[in-house]
Amino acid sequence: MDFDTVLAQYHDALDTFARGDAEHLKRLYSHGNDIVLANPFGPAVQGWADVEERTDFAVAHFRGGECRSFESLYRLESADTAIIHEVEHWKAMVSGRAEASPFTLRVTTVFRKEDGTWRVLLRHADPISSPDDNGPLRGGTA
Repeated sequence: MDFDTVLAQYHDALDTFARGDAEHLKRLYSHGNDIVLANPFGPAVQGWADVEERTDFAVAHFRGGECRSFESLYRLESADTAIIHEVEHWKAMVSGRAEASPFTLRVTTVFRKEDGTWRVLLRHADPISSPDDNGPLRGGTA
């Protein structure tokens, strides 16, 4: 399967995730010990067992949403590795909120071919989407 097809499946899986279903996304992940997930719900984790647990935790906090808009800022593809950096535009009810809220994530994803199939090896997503003079102290007090 070519990378463009897998990328479309990945985007569809993120949309499904926004509605509270992680199964499509988890099928696209590598199940190896070197997979890494860094999402806004906590520090990065490594290895399939921890990534699956963190994914299940995150999806339990999403419902009634959508993720259908992606801005591609970077793409590099070789025979067995692909790297993308995108801005994802989401809307979802997060952590029990009664109404869906829009939010933006900047995301870097690394894919690797495993037995001829593209799999997500690393996903780093964070909500930083605007400049801030405080840089790493963003949101803190001076």
